[in-house]
Amino acid sequence: MSIMKLLEQAQGGQGLSQLASQFGLDEAKAQELTQMLAPAIGQAAKKRAEEGQMENVLGAMKGEDQAAFFDDAATAAAPEAQAQGQNFLENLLGDSAATEGLAATLAEKVGLDQDTVKQFMPSVAAMAQGGLQKQMPDDQIDGMMQAAQPQQSGGGIMGMIGGLLGGNKGGEAQNDTLGMLNQMLDADGDGNAMNDILGKFMR
Repeated sequence: MSIMKLLEQAQGGQGLSQLASQFGLDEAKAQELTQMLAPAIGQAAKKRAEEGQMENVLGAMKGEDQAAFFDDAATAAAPEAQAQGQNFLENLLGDSAATEGLAATLAEKVGLDQDTVKQFMPSVAAMAQGGLQKQMPDDQIDGMMQAAQPQQSGGGIMGMIGGLLGGNKGGEAQNDTLGMLNQMLDADGDGNAMNDILGKFMR
């Protein structure tokens, strides 16, 4: 399931509109912004995984308390969630300058002021973290992360995920796992449009 589809299911389909109201955003503008941000998150996570940082990507989904960010818009807009979402974005993109650059670009494309976008982005990221965590519980993440230890064989964490999802070992497991990530992190192919934009900001 793509991140965008996941977010559209939050709070019975009302999550994004309720989150928009937390920031005084027009619902249509918030939807447009999220339709660009969701694939950006997915593409950035995929790139980090392909660079060998899948353990970090999985670690960002860990923490069952994050589910509250997905289940309640007010919680996702709270300072704690915003700080966590901002940290998630900075880890994916590289640093705070990269997230500010992405915010500026999205603000220009959507027609919103940059400060509003900078506040909204971390809350959307936190809500996405919560949704992803509900799709992948901590015990499953723990097993995958343990497989990343050097003494493990069979492709490390890539092999472990491939095995859990019915993939094969070795290079085939990597391909299978990255294929799974494509499905989970890419918003119906729309993430491809974010490649050039992310290339400007990812460190």
